[in-house]
Amino acid sequence: MANTVWKLHGDGKNIAASAIVKPNERLSWGRTIGLGMQHVVAMFGATFLVPLLTDFDPSTTLLFSGFGTLLFLLITQNRLPSYLGSSFAFIAPITAATASAGMGTALAGIIAVGILLTLIGAIVQLTGTAWIDALLPPVVSGAIVALIGLNLAPVAKANFEAAPATAAITLAAVILSTVLFRGMLARLSIFLGVAVGYLAAVLFGEVDFGGVGDAAWVGLPTFVTPELSPGFLAVLPTFLPVVLVLVAENVGHIRGVAQLTDPRVNKLTGRALLADGLATVIAGLGGGSGTTTYGENIGVMAATRVYSTAAYWVAGIFAVLLGLSPKIGAVINTIPAGVLGGVTTALYGLIGIIGVKIWLDNRVDFSKPANQLTAATALIIGIADFTFSAGGLTFTGIALGTVAAIVIYHVMTAIAKARGTA
Repeated sequence: MANTVWKLHGDGKNIAASAIVKPNERLSWGRTIGLGMQHVVAMFGATFLVPLLTDFDPSTTLLFSGFGTLLFLLITQNRLPSYLGSSFAFIAPITAATASAGMGTALAGIIAVGILLTLIGAIVQLTGTAWIDALLPPVVSGAIVALIGLNLAPVAKANFEAAPATAAITLAAVILSTVLFRGMLARLSIFLGVAVGYLAAVLFGEVDFGGVGDAAWVGLPTFVTPELSPGFLAVLPTFLPVVLVLVAENVGHIRGVAQLTDPRVNKLTGRALLADGLATVIAGLGGGSGTTTYGENIGVMAATRVYSTAAYWVAGIFAVLLGLSPKIGAVINTIPAGVLGGVTTALYGLIGIIGVKIWLDNRVDFSKPANQLTAATALIIGIADFTFSAGGLTFTGIALGTVAAIVIYHVMTAIAKARGTA
Protein backbone atom coordinates (compact mmCIF):
# COMPACT_ATOMS: atom_id res chain seq x y z
CA MET A 1 0.00 0.00 0.00
CA ALA A 2 2.71 2.47 1.03
CA ASN A 3 4.53 2.72 -2.28
CA THR A 4 1.29 3.40 -4.15
CA VAL A 5 -0.25 5.77 -1.58
CA TRP A 6 2.56 7.80 0.00
CA LYS A 7 5.51 9.54 -1.60
CA LEU A 8 8.79 9.48 0.30
CA HIS A 9 9.50 12.94 1.73
CA GLY A 10 13.06 13.85 0.74
CA ASP A 11 15.41 11.11 1.87
CA GLY A 12 12.79 9.84 4.34
CA LYS A 13 14.97 10.78 7.30
CA ASN A 14 15.25 14.55 7.55
CA ILE A 15 12.76 17.43 7.43
CA ALA A 16 13.95 20.92 6.53
CA ALA A 17 13.18 23.58 9.15
CA SER A 18 10.51 25.21 7.00
CA ALA A 19 9.15 22.00 5.46
CA ILE A 20 5.99 20.02 6.24
CA VAL A 21 5.45 16.33 5.57
CA LYS A 22 2.09 16.37 3.81
CA PRO A 23 -0.71 13.78 4.19
CA ASN A 24 0.31 11.97 0.96
CA GLU A 25 3.97 11.78 2.03
CA ARG A 26 5.83 9.73 4.58
CA LEU A 27 9.21 9.38 6.22
CA SER A 28 11.09 6.08 6.44
CA TRP A 29 9.02 3.26 7.85
CA GLY A 30 11.05 3.20 11.06
CA ARG A 31 10.33 6.87 11.66
CA THR A 32 6.71 6.49 10.54
CA ILE A 33 6.14 3.68 13.05
CA GLY A 34 7.73 5.82 15.76
CA LEU A 35 5.45 8.73 14.89
CA GLY A 36 2.45 6.40 14.89
CA MET A 37 3.34 5.19 18.38
CA GLN A 38 3.64 8.80 19.48
CA HIS A 39 0.08 9.38 18.28
CA VAL A 40 -1.05 6.36 20.32
CA VAL A 41 0.53 7.83 23.45
CA ALA A 42 -1.06 11.21 22.71
CA MET A 43 -4.58 9.79 22.36
CA PHE A 44 -4.32 7.18 25.09
CA GLY A 45 -4.68 9.35 28.17
CA ALA A 46 -7.94 10.91 27.01
CA THR A 47 -9.39 7.88 25.24
CA PHE A 48 -9.21 5.51 28.22
CA LEU A 49 -10.61 8.14 30.58
CA VAL A 50 -14.02 8.17 28.88
CA PRO A 51 -14.80 4.47 29.54
CA LEU A 52 -13.51 4.80 33.08
CA LEU A 53 -15.85 7.72 33.74
CA THR A 54 -18.84 6.02 32.10
CA ASP A 55 -18.29 2.39 33.24
CA PHE A 56 -17.69 1.22 29.67
CA ASP A 57 -15.07 -1.43 28.96
CA PRO A 58 -11.70 0.29 28.17
CA SER A 59 -10.56 -2.47 25.81
CA THR A 60 -13.78 -2.25 23.82
CA THR A 61 -13.44 1.52 23.55
CA LEU A 62 -9.80 1.28 22.44
CA LEU A 63 -10.70 -1.35 19.84
CA PHE A 64 -13.44 0.74 18.26
CA SER A 65 -11.29 3.87 18.52
CA GLY A 66 -8.59 2.21 16.41
CA PHE A 67 -11.11 0.71 14.01
CA GLY A 68 -12.86 4.07 13.65
CA THR A 69 -9.56 5.74 12.81
CA LEU A 70 -8.86 3.25 10.03
CA LEU A 71 -12.40 3.68 8.69
CA PHE A 72 -11.96 7.46 8.77
CA LEU A 73 -8.76 7.22 6.71
CA LEU A 74 -10.49 5.04 4.14
CA ILE A 75 -13.57 7.26 3.76
CA THR A 76 -11.49 10.44 3.53
CA GLN A 77 -9.45 8.74 0.80
CA ASN A 78 -6.29 8.72 2.88
CA ARG A 79 -6.00 12.51 2.52
CA LEU A 80 -6.97 13.75 6.00
CA PRO A 81 -4.74 12.88 8.99
CA SER A 82 -6.82 12.34 12.11
CA TYR A 83 -7.20 10.05 15.09
CA LEU A 84 -10.74 9.27 16.25
CA GLY A 85 -10.62 9.04 20.02
CA SER A 86 -13.39 8.92 22.63
CA SER A 87 -15.37 12.15 22.73
CA PHE A 88 -15.77 13.82 26.13
CA ALA A 89 -19.01 15.37 24.89
CA PHE A 90 -20.68 11.97 25.43
CA ILE A 91 -19.77 11.68 29.12
CA ALA A 92 -22.70 13.65 30.57
CA PRO A 93 -25.48 12.03 28.49
CA ILE A 94 -24.00 8.55 28.92
CA THR A 95 -23.80 9.01 32.69
CA ALA A 96 -27.40 10.22 32.87
CA ALA A 97 -28.73 7.51 30.56
CA THR A 98 -26.88 4.68 32.31
CA ALA A 99 -28.16 5.81 35.71
CA SER A 100 -31.78 6.07 34.59
CA ALA A 101 -32.18 3.43 31.88
CA GLY A 102 -29.04 1.26 31.72
CA MET A 103 -25.96 0.96 29.53
CA GLY A 104 -27.87 -0.55 26.61
CA THR A 105 -29.98 2.60 26.38
CA ALA A 106 -26.86 4.79 26.56
CA LEU A 107 -25.44 2.86 23.60
CA ALA A 108 -28.66 3.46 21.68
CA GLY A 109 -28.18 7.18 22.33
CA ILE A 110 -24.63 7.00 20.96
CA ILE A 111 -25.93 5.27 17.84
CA ALA A 112 -28.59 7.97 17.38
CA VAL A 113 -25.88 10.65 17.50
CA GLY A 114 -23.79 8.71 15.01
CA ILE A 115 -26.69 8.34 12.58
CA LEU A 116 -27.47 12.05 12.75
CA LEU A 117 -23.81 12.98 12.24
CA THR A 118 -23.64 10.63 9.25
CA LEU A 119 -26.67 12.32 7.69
CA ILE A 120 -25.16 15.76 8.31
CA GLY A 121 -21.94 14.58 6.66
CA ALA A 122 -23.86 13.43 3.59
CA ILE A 123 -25.68 16.78 3.39
CA VAL A 124 -22.44 18.74 3.75
CA GLN A 125 -20.87 16.62 1.04
CA LEU A 126 -23.68 17.73 -1.30
CA THR A 127 -24.19 21.33 -0.17
CA GLY A 128 -21.02 22.58 1.54
CA THR A 129 -20.50 23.97 5.05
CA ALA A 130 -22.05 27.45 4.67
CA TRP A 131 -25.29 26.44 6.41
CA ILE A 132 -23.35 25.06 9.40
CA ASP A 133 -21.49 28.35 9.75
CA ALA A 134 -24.82 30.20 9.64
CA LEU A 135 -26.56 27.95 12.18
CA LEU A 136 -23.61 27.78 14.57
CA PRO A 137 -21.72 31.07 14.58
CA PRO A 138 -18.77 31.21 17.02
CA VAL A 139 -20.76 32.67 19.92
CA VAL A 140 -23.23 29.75 19.71
CA SER A 141 -20.73 26.93 19.12
CA GLY A 142 -18.45 28.28 21.86
CA ALA A 143 -21.32 28.39 24.34
CA ILE A 144 -22.37 24.82 23.53
CA VAL A 145 -18.85 23.42 23.93
CA ALA A 146 -18.34 25.35 27.17
CA LEU A 147 -21.61 24.30 28.80
CA ILE A 148 -21.01 20.61 28.03
CA GLY A 149 -17.70 20.70 29.87
CA LEU A 150 -18.92 22.77 32.81
CA ASN A 151 -22.08 20.68 33.17
CA LEU A 152 -19.81 17.85 34.34
CA ALA A 153 -18.42 19.76 37.34
CA PRO A 154 -20.47 17.77 39.92
CA VAL A 155 -19.02 14.50 38.58
CA ALA A 156 -15.48 15.77 39.10
CA LYS A 157 -16.39 16.96 42.61
CA ALA A 158 -17.78 13.56 43.63
CA ASN A 159 -14.66 11.71 42.47
CA PHE A 160 -12.34 14.28 44.06
CA GLU A 161 -14.02 13.94 47.44
CA ALA A 162 -13.69 10.13 47.31
CA ALA A 163 -9.94 10.44 47.95
CA PRO A 164 -8.93 14.11 48.34
CA ALA A 165 -5.18 13.54 48.87
CA THR A 166 -4.79 11.39 45.76
CA ALA A 167 -6.96 13.75 43.76
CA ALA A 168 -4.90 16.77 44.84
CA ILE A 169 -1.63 15.03 43.90
CA THR A 170 -3.07 14.09 40.51
CA LEU A 171 -4.31 17.60 39.82
CA ALA A 172 -0.98 19.11 40.89
CA ALA A 173 0.86 16.72 38.56
CA VAL A 174 -1.35 17.73 35.64
CA ILE A 175 -0.79 21.42 36.29
CA LEU A 176 2.95 21.23 36.95
CA SER A 177 3.73 19.01 33.96
CA THR A 178 2.36 21.68 31.62
CA VAL A 179 4.94 24.21 32.87
CA LEU A 180 7.87 21.98 33.78
CA PHE A 181 8.02 20.20 30.42
CA ARG A 182 8.06 21.30 26.81
CA GLY A 183 6.93 19.85 23.51
CA MET A 184 5.40 16.40 23.56
CA LEU A 185 5.63 15.89 27.33
CA ALA A 186 3.77 19.13 27.98
CA ARG A 187 1.01 17.99 25.61
CA LEU A 188 0.69 14.76 27.60
CA SER A 189 -0.05 16.50 30.89
CA ILE A 190 -3.30 14.56 31.43
CA PHE A 191 -1.54 11.24 30.86
CA LEU A 192 1.36 12.21 33.15
CA GLY A 193 -1.05 13.40 35.83
CA VAL A 194 -2.85 10.06 35.78
CA ALA A 195 0.49 8.21 36.02
CA VAL A 196 1.66 10.23 39.03
CA GLY A 197 -1.74 10.03 40.72
CA TYR A 198 -1.89 6.30 40.12
CA LEU A 199 1.50 5.79 41.82
CA ALA A 200 0.25 7.82 44.78
CA ALA A 201 -2.93 5.73 44.93
CA VAL A 202 -0.85 2.53 44.98
CA LEU A 203 1.19 3.87 47.90
CA PHE A 204 -2.03 4.82 49.73
CA GLY A 205 -3.45 1.32 49.20
CA GLU A 206 -6.32 2.53 47.03
CA VAL A 207 -5.68 0.28 44.00
CA ASP A 208 -7.19 -3.20 43.72
CA PHE A 209 -5.20 -5.47 41.41
CA GLY A 210 -7.51 -8.43 41.98
CA GLY A 211 -8.82 -8.68 38.43
CA VAL A 212 -5.51 -8.09 36.62
CA GLY A 213 -3.94 -11.47 37.26
CA ASP A 214 -6.94 -13.39 35.90
CA ALA A 215 -7.21 -11.34 32.69
CA ALA A 216 -5.79 -12.86 29.50
CA TRP A 217 -3.06 -11.13 27.54
CA VAL A 218 -4.89 -11.73 24.28
CA GLY A 219 -8.64 -12.02 23.74
CA LEU A 220 -11.79 -10.25 22.67
CA PRO A 221 -13.04 -7.37 24.80
CA THR A 222 -16.50 -7.24 26.34
CA PHE A 223 -19.18 -6.39 23.78
CA VAL A 224 -22.50 -4.90 24.92
CA THR A 225 -25.69 -4.80 22.86
CA PRO A 226 -27.62 -1.53 22.55
CA GLU A 227 -31.20 -1.53 23.78
CA LEU A 228 -34.26 0.50 22.79
CA SER A 229 -35.75 0.54 26.27
CA PRO A 230 -38.89 2.48 27.27
CA GLY A 231 -36.57 5.16 28.67
CA PHE A 232 -34.77 5.75 25.36
CA LEU A 233 -36.95 8.66 24.23
CA ALA A 234 -36.53 10.30 27.62
CA VAL A 235 -32.72 10.35 27.38
CA LEU A 236 -32.47 11.06 23.63
CA PRO A 237 -32.73 14.87 24.02
CA THR A 238 -29.62 14.76 26.19
CA PHE A 239 -27.59 13.06 23.44
CA LEU A 240 -28.61 15.05 20.37
CA PRO A 241 -26.75 18.30 21.25
CA VAL A 242 -23.52 16.29 21.18
CA VAL A 243 -23.85 16.27 17.39
CA LEU A 244 -23.22 20.01 17.32
CA VAL A 245 -20.00 19.57 19.30
CA LEU A 246 -18.78 16.80 16.99
CA VAL A 247 -19.50 18.97 13.95
CA ALA A 248 -17.57 21.88 15.47
CA GLU A 249 -14.62 19.67 16.42
CA ASN A 250 -14.40 18.04 13.00
CA VAL A 251 -14.70 21.30 11.08
CA GLY A 252 -12.09 22.96 13.32
CA HIS A 253 -9.71 20.04 12.84
CA ILE A 254 -10.05 20.09 9.06
CA ARG A 255 -9.51 23.82 8.82
CA GLY A 256 -6.38 23.55 10.95
CA VAL A 257 -4.90 20.84 8.76
CA ALA A 258 -5.88 22.67 5.57
CA GLN A 259 -4.24 25.88 6.73
CA LEU A 260 -0.87 24.17 7.15
CA THR A 261 -0.97 21.62 4.33
CA ASP A 262 -3.39 22.12 1.45
CA PRO A 263 -6.57 24.28 1.28
CA ARG A 264 -8.22 21.55 -0.80
CA VAL A 265 -8.47 19.47 2.39
CA ASN A 266 -11.52 21.61 3.30
CA LYS A 267 -13.43 19.79 0.57
CA LEU A 268 -13.22 16.64 2.71
CA THR A 269 -15.45 18.10 5.44
CA GLY A 270 -18.52 16.10 4.39
CA ARG A 271 -16.54 12.86 4.18
CA ALA A 272 -14.98 13.51 7.60
CA LEU A 273 -18.34 14.08 9.29
CA LEU A 274 -19.79 11.02 7.58
CA ALA A 275 -16.80 8.90 8.64
CA ASP A 276 -16.96 10.07 12.27
CA GLY A 277 -20.70 9.37 12.27
CA LEU A 278 -20.24 5.83 10.98
CA ALA A 279 -17.41 5.19 13.45
CA THR A 280 -19.67 6.34 16.28
CA VAL A 281 -22.53 4.09 15.10
CA ILE A 282 -20.24 1.06 14.90
CA ALA A 283 -18.80 1.78 18.35
CA GLY A 284 -22.28 2.08 19.83
CA LEU A 285 -23.32 -1.23 18.29
CA GLY A 286 -20.56 -3.05 20.18
CA GLY A 287 -20.25 -1.25 23.49
CA GLY A 288 -17.75 1.51 22.69
CA SER A 289 -18.05 5.24 23.20
CA GLY A 290 -18.68 7.79 20.44
CA THR A 291 -15.67 9.21 18.64
CA THR A 292 -14.31 12.55 17.49
CA THR A 293 -11.17 13.99 15.91
CA TYR A 294 -8.53 14.46 18.61
CA GLY A 295 -6.89 17.75 19.51
CA GLU A 296 -4.05 15.89 21.24
CA ASN A 297 -2.99 14.41 17.92
CA ILE A 298 -3.35 17.75 16.16
CA GLY A 299 -0.83 19.02 18.70
CA VAL A 300 1.57 16.21 17.82
CA MET A 301 1.35 17.12 14.14
CA ALA A 302 1.94 20.79 14.89
CA ALA A 303 4.99 19.92 16.99
CA THR A 304 6.53 17.44 14.54
CA ARG A 305 5.32 19.10 11.29
CA VAL A 306 4.48 15.60 10.04
CA TYR A 307 0.90 15.33 8.68
CA SER A 308 1.40 11.97 7.01
CA THR A 309 -1.64 9.67 7.13
CA ALA A 310 0.78 6.73 7.20
CA ALA A 311 1.48 7.48 10.87
CA TYR A 312 -2.26 7.29 11.61
CA TRP A 313 -2.54 3.88 9.98
CA VAL A 314 0.15 2.74 12.44
CA ALA A 315 -1.71 4.37 15.35
CA GLY A 316 -5.07 2.86 14.36
CA ILE A 317 -3.66 -0.64 13.96
CA PHE A 318 -1.84 -0.45 17.28
CA ALA A 319 -4.99 0.77 19.06
CA VAL A 320 -6.88 -2.23 17.69
CA LEU A 321 -4.15 -4.51 19.05
CA LEU A 322 -4.39 -2.81 22.47
CA GLY A 323 -8.13 -3.40 22.41
CA LEU A 324 -7.52 -7.11 21.92
CA SER A 325 -5.65 -7.35 25.23
CA PRO A 326 -8.02 -7.82 28.21
CA LYS A 327 -4.98 -7.53 30.48
CA ILE A 328 -4.49 -3.89 29.49
CA GLY A 329 -8.18 -3.22 29.99
CA ALA A 330 -8.01 -4.76 33.47
CA VAL A 331 -5.06 -2.55 34.41
CA ILE A 332 -6.90 0.55 33.22
CA ASN A 333 -9.92 -0.45 35.30
CA THR A 334 -7.80 -0.37 38.47
CA ILE A 335 -7.47 3.43 38.30
CA PRO A 336 -9.32 4.62 41.44
CA ALA A 337 -11.83 7.44 41.91
CA GLY A 338 -9.33 9.82 43.50
CA VAL A 339 -7.14 9.83 40.39
CA LEU A 340 -10.18 10.40 38.21
CA GLY A 341 -11.31 13.23 40.48
CA GLY A 342 -8.01 15.04 40.14
CA VAL A 343 -7.69 14.69 36.41
CA THR A 344 -11.32 15.52 35.63
CA THR A 345 -11.21 18.67 37.74
CA ALA A 346 -8.76 19.98 35.16
CA LEU A 347 -10.15 18.14 32.16
CA TYR A 348 -13.78 19.19 32.40
CA GLY A 349 -12.69 22.75 33.01
CA LEU A 350 -10.47 22.58 29.92
CA ILE A 351 -13.47 21.52 27.83
CA GLY A 352 -15.21 24.65 29.06
CA ILE A 353 -12.16 26.74 28.21
CA ILE A 354 -12.15 25.35 24.66
CA GLY A 355 -15.53 27.01 24.25
CA VAL A 356 -14.07 30.28 25.51
CA LYS A 357 -11.16 29.85 23.09
CA ILE A 358 -13.63 29.60 20.22
CA TRP A 359 -14.93 33.03 21.23
CA LEU A 360 -11.44 34.49 21.49
CA ASP A 361 -10.15 33.00 18.24
CA ASN A 362 -13.15 34.38 16.37
CA ARG A 363 -13.11 37.73 18.20
CA VAL A 364 -16.70 37.48 19.36
CA ASP A 365 -17.92 40.97 20.27
CA PHE A 366 -19.55 40.72 23.69
CA SER A 367 -20.61 44.35 23.60
CA LYS A 368 -23.50 43.16 21.43
CA PRO A 369 -26.58 42.14 23.45
CA ALA A 370 -27.27 39.12 21.20
CA ASN A 371 -23.85 37.67 21.99
CA GLN A 372 -24.06 38.55 25.67
CA LEU A 373 -27.43 36.92 26.28
CA THR A 374 -26.74 33.91 24.06
CA ALA A 375 -23.65 32.95 26.06
CA ALA A 376 -24.91 34.01 29.48
CA THR A 377 -28.23 32.19 29.33
CA ALA A 378 -26.84 29.01 27.79
CA LEU A 379 -24.03 28.73 30.33
CA ILE A 380 -26.27 29.16 33.37
CA ILE A 381 -28.77 26.61 32.03
CA GLY A 382 -25.98 24.12 31.36
CA ILE A 383 -23.98 24.60 34.55
CA ALA A 384 -27.03 24.53 36.83
CA ASP A 385 -28.39 21.59 34.80
CA PHE A 386 -31.91 22.97 34.36
CA THR A 387 -34.50 20.27 33.59
CA PHE A 388 -37.83 20.42 31.82
CA SER A 389 -40.32 17.59 31.44
CA ALA A 390 -42.94 17.28 28.73
CA GLY A 391 -44.97 14.11 28.78
CA GLY A 392 -42.52 11.24 28.97
CA LEU A 393 -39.54 13.35 27.86
CA THR A 394 -37.08 15.08 30.17
CA PHE A 395 -34.75 17.73 28.79
CA THR A 396 -31.62 18.38 30.86
CA GLY A 397 -29.15 21.27 31.00
CA ILE A 398 -27.10 20.28 27.97
CA ALA A 399 -30.11 19.98 25.68
CA LEU A 400 -31.85 23.08 27.04
CA GLY A 401 -28.68 25.14 26.99
CA THR A 402 -27.97 24.15 23.39
CA VAL A 403 -31.48 25.04 22.25
CA ALA A 404 -31.32 28.30 24.18
CA ALA A 405 -28.04 29.32 22.55
CA ILE A 406 -29.33 28.69 19.02
CA VAL A 407 -32.77 30.21 19.52
CA ILE A 408 -31.70 33.30 21.49
CA TYR A 409 -28.96 34.23 19.05
CA HIS A 410 -31.00 33.84 15.88
CA VAL A 411 -34.16 35.46 17.27
CA MET A 412 -32.28 38.47 18.65
CA THR A 413 -30.22 38.82 15.47
CA ALA A 414 -33.33 38.64 13.28
CA ILE A 415 -35.13 41.29 15.35
CA ALA A 416 -32.08 43.55 15.30
CA LYS A 417 -31.82 43.27 11.51
CA ALA A 418 -35.54 43.97 11.09
CA ARG A 419 -35.19 47.13 13.19
CA GLY A 420 -31.99 48.14 11.43
CA THR A 421 -29.95 48.01 14.65
CA ALA A 422 -27.79 44.94 13.85
